[in-house]
Amino acid sequence: MNRQNLDPNQVNALLDTAGKKLGIPPEKLKTALESGKYDKILGNLNQKDSAALQKVLQNPKLMEKLMHSPQAKALYEKLSK
Repeated sequence: MNRQNLDPNQVNALLDTAGKKLGIPPEKLKTALESGKYDKILGNLNQKDSAALQKVLQNPKLMEKLMHSPQAKALYEKLSK
């Protein structure tokens, strides 16, 4: 996936939401994702969610599909109001 195709505002909104759910500040979540150190993130999830997140993070096509899903777009719309 090409990072230039991602809307920074959408990414930040998703990081904020994910950070709240995981109990991790969005900045730390972003740093962990950019560095490829997912162990701290995955440690806050149950086993099923952890496996699902690992699958998406390891597959750029799935990540792109997720970012363009109706649910992600609806979340972005909700958070950007």
